[in-house]
Amino acid sequence: MNLESKSPDEIIQEFQKKLKMRLPKMLPLMSIFVIGFILIIVFTSFYTIQPNELGVVLRFGKFITNTNPGLHIKIPFGIDKVYPVKVDFVYKEEFGFRTRAAGIKTIYDSKSYDNESLMLTGDLNVLDVNWIVQYKVKDPFNVLFNIRDIRQTIRDLSESVMRKIVGDYTFNEILTKRKELGIGNLAQKDLQTILNNYKAGIHIETVKLQDVIPPEPVMPAFNEVNEAQQEKERMINEAKKIYNQQIPQAKGEALKMISEAEGYSLEKINEAQGNAKRFLLLLEEYKQAKDITIKRLYLENMNDVLINAGKKYILDPNEKSILPLLKLNDEK
Repeated sequence: MNLESKSPDEIIQEFQKKLKMRLPKMLPLMSIFVIGFILIIVFTSFYTIQPNELGVVLRFGKFITNTNPGLHIKIPFGIDKVYPVKVDFVYKEEFGFRTRAAGIKTIYDSKSYDNESLMLTGDLNVLDVNWIVQYKVKDPFNVLFNIRDIRQTIRDLSESVMRKIVGDYTFNEILTKRKELGIGNLAQKDLQTILNNYKAGIHIETVKLQDVIPPEPVMPAFNEVNEAQQEKERMINEAKKIYNQQIPQAKGEALKMISEAEGYSLEKINEAQGNAKRFLLLLEEYKQAKDITIKRLYLENMNDVLINAGKKYILDPNEKSILPLLKLNDEK
């Protein structure tokens, strides 16, 4: 039937009739479309940030805000995009070794990583340096969009900083005085400064030396030198021990002898001064009464002599023969 021969009312009525006939067939498809549309809105409008994460929200590629852990709503259909970033997690990078399994007995990878651990010291010797770097995310936006590969950037910068610091010291200084030198602290400070200049959004928690050893080919020679140095230190310590024992003893004996000599000297001086004074007093007495003084001196001397004498025999000066009277064999 030609539409030009029909009136507008007839055309509308015919269209409504056809629509009523086809609508039951179209309803399931429309329902599926509506339900799918609703599900898309639901699934693209909600997002969850985990407890140790921070969400970075972009709208049409422009930074909007950071969202805290929990359930949040965003504009669907990709208008808002959310990038979760772990901000309370401590990342670790290992240099010169790799940990395969951590635990009570840690298992390390047997593969060699000499390309990153062998370093040249200031006196042109080679050391095998193993260390770790621990870091956290400070600014999620900078981590996501200022640095292309933050992990590789940190590894490259850490290796560069450590090589520079090791090159500033000698072989022996790195081996024996690395704790006093604070190489880990120096590396942490320099690495943090560079990352801040790059606006990387990373905070370096620690840089810690794990082990510093000579390369494997020269290890036997190094052990021999180390043993010789230890033997030298042992002999020096023993010598110091003997020195600390003998020197104070000798000084004490010397002080004792000096004190005894000083005492003996003082005793003799006092004795001599007393004898001199006694002689002068006797001289004065002698000048006043010569006979009496001589007799008194004689008696005093005889008294001293007779005290130390054994048997004493007093004889009459007029006696002619005294032998019969003496019992020469009697010891009493």
